[in-house]
Formats: sequence, C-alpha cells, structure tokens
Amino acid sequence: MKSINRKFHFRVYLFFTGLFICSLVVSNIIIQKFFYWYPFPFEIHIAGVRLFELSVGILPYPITFLITDVVSEIYGKKKASEMILAGIFASIFSLVIIYVSLGLPIMADSPIDNETFSKVFAATPLAIIGSMTAYFLAQTLDINLYHFLKKVTKGRFLWLRNNFSTVTSQFVDTTVVISLFAVFGILPWSLAWGLILSGFIFKVLIAMIDTPIIYIIVIWYRKRFGLGRQDIIEI
Repeated sequence: MKSINRKFHFRVYLFFTGLFICSLVVSNIIIQKFFYWYPFPFEIHIAGVRLFELSVGILPYPITFLITDVVSEIYGKKKASEMILAGIFASIFSLVIIYVSLGLPIMADSPIDNETFSKVFAATPLAIIGSMTAYFLAQTLDINLYHFLKKVTKGRFLWLRNNFSTVTSQFVDTTVVISLFAVFGILPWSLAWGLILSGFIFKVLIAMIDTPIIYIIVIWYRKRFGLGRQDIIEI
C-alpha cells in the first residue's frame, strides 16, 4: 500500500457522509408526493395493481446504498457503520425540528398558511420513524452481507457483493417501510402492495446501474493508492 494522506481521505469520507445524510433526510421529507414512472411504452398490472407508481422519496434513497458500499469497500465496515449512525442522528434531529415547526404559531401574513404547512409536514415525523426502522434494518443487513461476501470471495467479485447485498437489503427496506406507512395511515393498504413491488423493481434497476459507478471508484482507489482486494484505508 502506498503512503496515505489521511487528511485527504478524512475529507473524502466527510464528503461521502454529507451526501449520504442529505440523501437520507431529503428522502423522508419529500416522501408524500407520488409520480408515475413507466420504463415501457405500456402499463403493467399485477393482481389489479398498476406498477411503477412511486414516491419521489425513492429517488435519493438508492444513493445511500451506493455510498455505503463504496465506504465499506474503501474505508471498512467500522466507518460505514459510523456513517449510518450519523444518518440516524440527523434524521432524529430533523424530526425534532419538524415537531417544533408544527407547534409554532403562524403569522397572519405568512406566505404559507398553517393548514398547507401541516398537510405537507404533519405526516413527516411518522414517515421518519417508519423510514428509520426500515433503514436501520436494511443498512445493517447491507453492510454485514457485503463484508461476509467480501470475506468468502477473498475480495473478488465486487459486482456480486454490491448487487446481492443491495438488492436483498432494498427488498427488506421497501417491504418494511411501505408496510409501516400503511399501518401509520400515511398510505392506504390498497396502494401498499403496488408500491412495494414498484419500489423494489426500481431499486433493483438502480442497483444494476450503479454497479459500473462503484467499479470505477474502487478501481481508481486501488490503483491510485496501491490497495489490495481486501485492503482498506485507515482514517
């Protein structure tokens, strides 16, 4: 391994952590808007449910799994776990801010009335609780699966551990979070099954797309800093 500039890598780690936390918090805040996403020129229905109806909150969420895998590969399991804990803290802090904001009296000439503000953000605390539960389970599974496969394959087959750990954890995340949203009354059960299936398919496609990205990042790091397949950078 070549000489490592630890300050540089700590800054890179902070960049990944900032992007991770931003993606996580934003995905919880914007979760109540839905859109149609059709990758085919025709609609697909399964058991009476139209597929590819998605929450916009799903858009930044796969980024968190890409970042987790990159950090796990380069900086190790411990740093990836610390990043996840930072994400949990940031989400809880955002929950407190939203609760305080909802409780404050509104000015008469406020450009946004209290009813509109409450309609948009009142369900957000429940969304964060549900999302955090699913997120913790899925990310814990993702990291442990990733490192288990890395150990078993002796650092080979990056595509296998990236896709298998991500797809498995995304299935857990999608199922748990949508089910909890239905239990909390954020979503009707009639939409839940379609959203679970649509969300999982979307996340699987994104996992396939991000595989070349993680390869580019990891290969560059290995060549630039002389890392072996099972080496990590200590920061």
